[in-house]
Amino acid sequence: MRKKKWIVPIIILGIWQIVVSGRIIDTFFFPSPIETMSEIIRLIIQGTIVKDIFATIVRIIIGWGIAVIWGVPLGLIVGYSKNTYDKFELIIDLCRSIPAITLFPLCLLIFGIGDLSKITVAVFAATIIIVFNTAQGVMQAKKSRIIAAKLMGASKMQILKHIFFWESLPQTMIGIRIALSFCLIVIILTEMFIGTYAGIGKKIIDFQYVYNIKGIYAMIIITGLLGYALNVFVIYAEKKIIHWSGN
Repeated sequence: MRKKKWIVPIIILGIWQIVVSGRIIDTFFFPSPIETMSEIIRLIIQGTIVKDIFATIVRIIIGWGIAVIWGVPLGLIVGYSKNTYDKFELIIDLCRSIPAITLFPLCLLIFGIGDLSKITVAVFAATIIIVFNTAQGVMQAKKSRIIAAKLMGASKMQILKHIFFWESLPQTMIGIRIALSFCLIVIILTEMFIGTYAGIGKKIIDFQYVYNIKGIYAMIIITGLLGYALNVFVIYAEKKIIHWSGN
């Protein structure tokens, strides 16, 4: 089964090589996969991009972590009852409709050009996703368990802690996984703005300025690999935490 996962990537690499070999696209703007992989190895060995990758990962983890810490409890509260959700529905939908990156200029004015402005935007994007998915998970909880708990004299806090939390966890983990991807996107986009000392986004812009096309492709692939690695980590954690779901 695992071998099948490599079929599509191998086909894509093959098509990529054919396009380059046939000079369908100017090779200056479309280097071969071998040249791109060689550039990745060269950049890593020379240590040119190590600090950039590390800086991006730290920002992603901090932003995502903060969003999880307060997004999950807020989602549980919002989804606790239909009446509560109805009160928050408009503001949640409004925030979901606002592209997070549009808040970055405002955050720059408030927090300056440091990491705080980038992390704040990532927290906003991730929190909305987590709150929405957690609330949806709570509202999908089995009514029979809630009724049984009430009949046994369980308090609202006990129902929230022992029923709603665990019942909503599969949907919450979906939100957490999507939020991590959004953090990656937002952080790299904000790193492309002026004032960033290090980061994958900054390195992509630096390579653009000097027409290092191979370097740009290398950083794009590294971004994809980083996103894939983070996603695998969350999926692994999800299987350990909600092992009963059969995922």
